[in-house]
Amino acid sequence: MLSRCCWLRTLTCFALSSLLSHQSLADESPLPSVTFEPAIRAAEMRPHIEFLAEPKRGGRAGAAKEEARRYIIERFTAAKLKPLFRELPRASKDADAVNGQEAANGTGAAEASYLQPIPGAVTPDGVPNMGFNVGAWLPGSDPKLADEFLIVSAHYDHLGVHDGQVFAGADDNASGVAMLLEVARQFGAAEIKPKRSIVFVAFDLEEHLLWGSRWFAAHPPWPIEQVKLFITADMIGRSLGDLPLPTVFLLGSEHAVELKAALDAVGSPPKLDVCRLGTDLIGTRSDYGPFRDREIPFLFFSTGEHPDYHTPRDTADKIDYEKAARIASLILKLTRHVADADQPPVWTAAATGDLDEPRALLRITTLLLEAEKQKPLTSTQRFLVTNVRNRTRQILKAETMSVDDRTWLIRMAQLLMLSVF
Repeated sequence: MLSRCCWLRTLTCFALSSLLSHQSLADESPLPSVTFEPAIRAAEMRPHIEFLAEPKRGGRAGAAKEEARRYIIERFTAAKLKPLFRELPRASKDADAVNGQEAANGTGAAEASYLQPIPGAVTPDGVPNMGFNVGAWLPGSDPKLADEFLIVSAHYDHLGVHDGQVFAGADDNASGVAMLLEVARQFGAAEIKPKRSIVFVAFDLEEHLLWGSRWFAAHPPWPIEQVKLFITADMIGRSLGDLPLPTVFLLGSEHAVELKAALDAVGSPPKLDVCRLGTDLIGTRSDYGPFRDREIPFLFFSTGEHPDYHTPRDTADKIDYEKAARIASLILKLTRHVADADQPPVWTAAATGDLDEPRALLRITTLLLEAEKQKPLTSTQRFLVTNVRNRTRQILKAETMSVDDRTWLIRMAQLLMLSVF
């Protein structure tokens, strides 16, 4: 499997090749529209990111990661969300300490917990826990739909401390956890609860071959078929290549027409462009992977890789809090919309060669040229970007895309990412 660094380069190299735009199929019946007020605000996102990315958190690895878990559990508890798991024995002192619980009788009987242990390899002393997923849930209000689950998630681990330098992971992925906590808070405080049940999970060990989400998908609290939508966000507080692009990339909608319709109905917050990406050329390189492999409809939100990715420079002072709050607001409204829909998303095979692909690539190249005042292009970059923009315009004018056109589209997207970003 590719390392995460290689994966993100692969993501950004290939993603544009299967971009899906905001347009739904003409014969789809739109769902009711959703307002973005009250929205999640930057001032509500900031404290979470600053806490999780603080040097005291030790890059959210090792022993210091327990503080991050406790922080997440405290917010789930404050939102009056139920513990998701029944995995931890009462006799486990470490687990009880993290949960703020006491081992009352030492019998080892399972009890409700916010933690799901992730076991490691067998050792002479037993099976140690490599980490813990943190989960809570809000029961659905409709008896007929309450056994259908929507998962909202983010990973809370990061790279720790190396050579005395803290890898704070403010964007990767304190930004996603901030979204998770604020969406959970809003759902917990809502007077009218969603019809379907909402699950909130902070995954551990994403930086270790997605082990936390893999373990969860293989050992869910209920049959995995009851999950109707999986949503995750990773790196939503910066911008691709640090360009002044008001863009969030969205993967997964190509696998469910209901998601396309929901996205069109919900729209997007002001000052946020949503570029839909296909995942057929990317593979399973993020926490959506284990769910995609099980053909569960999913959505993955990310603003893309930047120069501070996986370095000690990924700090809280560089986060675009307004942008992160807009993305969190979109996830909140979209989750509510799907939770209350008459029918859940249904997995379908992704279509290829749609005109949505050149349409979205045209949008990206146009944004690149508009951003030249803030981030100038070299003559070679400008030539490439202009060429791609003009060719995609020709494809759209012809209203058809051949196999050769799509091959060209893929190659140009790769060249753009290698030479521009």
